Amino acid sequence: MKHLMLCLVAALALGGCAGRDRYVQWETEAPESFPKITAIGYAPLDSQPAKEQSQKVLLAMQASKIAAYRELAEQVYGQNISAGTSVNDWMVADDKVKASVSGVIRGARVVKSYPTGDHYVTELELDFALVWALYQQTHRPQKVKDVTYF
Repeated sequence: MKHLMLCLVAALALGGCAGRDRYVQWETEAPESFPKITAIGYAPLDSQPAKEQSQKVLLAMQASKIAAYRELAEQVYGQNISAGTSVNDWMVADDKVKASVSGVIRGARVVKSYPTGDHYVTELELDFALVWALYQQTHRPQKVKDVTYF
């Protein structure tokens, strides 16, 4: 009975604090460091579906840029791997592995884009200082700076 009374008094005392009005002041907190990551994408020139060599180069440029963006997305978000194996009569009948990546890359810049041999190469760089600045424009993550009760 004594325990029950103590719990009731404590609950009433703490409950009285919950109804207070307060003013919360927020401030944005930046990370201590910003990494830069790079990615390289390759695309074959000869197997592009075009008749003219200049069109093949343009298609390979575009394909290598997309491949580089995919590599950046893999570094930022990771790869989703799903795998399955079917067994029939205690022997592997089918073995499948599927990899995918999904995400939005903002702020990447093309460092170099050039043909080399039978391929076209695109090099990208993603500076997380720029990514953070872009994120601040839309989301503004914050931490509590000060709370005033009255």
